[in-house]
Amino acid sequence: MMLAVINRAAGGGRCGREADATLARLGIDVERATTEGPGHARVLAREAYGRGVRRFLAVGGDGTAHEVLNGLFPCDERVTLGFLPLGTGNSFLRDFSSEGLSHGIECIRSGRTRPCDVMRLEHSGGLLHSINLICLGFPADVAAVTNRRFKRFGTLGYLLGVVACLARLPRRTFPLVADGVAEADRCLFLGFNNSRFTGGKMQIAPLAQTDDGLIEYLHFGPIGRLALLWNLRRLFDGSLVNLRWARRRGVRDVRFEGERPADLMIDGEVLHTVPRALRILPGALDVLA
Repeated sequence: MMLAVINRAAGGGRCGREADATLARLGIDVERATTEGPGHARVLAREAYGRGVRRFLAVGGDGTAHEVLNGLFPCDERVTLGFLPLGTGNSFLRDFSSEGLSHGIECIRSGRTRPCDVMRLEHSGGLLHSINLICLGFPADVAAVTNRRFKRFGTLGYLLGVVACLARLPRRTFPLVADGVAEADRCLFLGFNNSRFTGGKMQIAPLAQTDDGLIEYLHFGPIGRLALLWNLRRLFDGSLVNLRWARRRGVRDVRFEGERPADLMIDGEVLHTVPRALRILPGALDVLA
């Protein structure tokens, strides 16, 4: 049995308009459950897991997939997650195909799975899991503004959030130890990535791989406003990591040293918390992708 967790509000209501017809295109028997508000997808996934369901579909956007994932993890038995991207960003599937929805349908029909790493974040409020990315600093600021004011505009909304956050451009320190190496340099942002894309078609981590057992860690230095504006286009072709302000490496374990709460962007959602530790769970999830 496969459970489709449907967030009909995703994509500014697009999911509500298209979910039933899209599920019918699968040509397979799928149990359906519809969310009633933020956080409900997590509850639905956890309840279904408790009664023995091990195959799930996230019908919505990256936020829906994030909630389903966190309803399943931590888990004792292996689970499978598929995607019908009817949300705003729909970033995760872009690592595998530019076809988006068509690719998701094809993978679900064929039952073709591949192992996917999962990032596990320990924070002051508990545990969170991610298959996309976690950011501290400017992208988290932008995500908070975008989610509050511009989310309905998709990728354009993210760019509007960037412009809105340029007025105050804090360059902060986030002390941490990554694979035994201590760092405390000022930065515009830190990125911890499992996949390449975010916010739709933007590539903060063009070298990330979903199954290499590594977190793609990017430290982006304290760039100024004009330089940031000039290089925004590099978000879309992945060349941001080639700038002299950027350094990247693959890591397995990160320990955060700060005690002050901060905004974190996790798979497009924003959480205000104190991060404690981050580690990779190699191949812990099967994805239909």
